[in-house]
Parts: sequence; structure tokens; C-alpha cells
Amino acid sequence: MTASRAKGTAAETAVVHFLRDLAWPHAERRALHGNADTGDIAGLPGVVLEVKNAKRTELAAWLDELDAEIVNAHADTGVLVVKRRGTTDVGRWFAVMPFGRWCVLLNEAGR
Repeated sequence: MTASRAKGTAAETAVVHFLRDLAWPHAERRALHGNADTGDIAGLPGVVLEVKNAKRTELAAWLDELDAEIVNAHADTGVLVVKRRGTTDVGRWFAVMPFGRWCVLLNEAGR
């Protein structure tokens, strides 16, 4: 396993543990699907999670990847989870999504 892949696996595993601790018991890492990738974390119905742990931040490319994964997974929505440098506390990591998608979620939550 490459160092880059090991970092990604560690971040994904940390997100799974965090979600399980927050009462999402079915959260688990997904196997790689090649061109038909459906995100990194399964177990949240209708939601795709893409997890990134990288030195360089490439939000536009990562959000494009997330959009494709939402389509591939036939999901309702998705979020990009980006590890924050200097902390292993997943609760302090970044959740990123396009503003329009966030507005839809806000409306669905009843504001």
C-alpha cells in the first residue's frame, strides 16, 4: 500500500468510527469501484461521503468527483470530508459541499 493510500484509509476509518459513535452503526468503508465509484463511506442511506486527506487542497476537482459519485450511487446528496491539518479529531475536520446543495438541505430540514 502506498503512503498516500494508507493516509486515505486511515482518514476513512477515522470517519467511520466517528459516525458509529454518533449512532450511525452501519457506517463502513466502501470497496473501490473503479470508474463507477460510489464514495468512500457506506451506511448512511441516500448520502455519499468522500473523504480526503491530502497535502494539497483541490476542492473543485474533489467536488466534481463527489458529484459523479452521487450519480453513481443514486444518492440524494453528498458531502466532502476533508481532514484538517494538525488534528485527528474528526469532529473538527471540514465538511464541504456546494452552497446550492447546502441550501436544499436547509430547506428540507425546515430551516
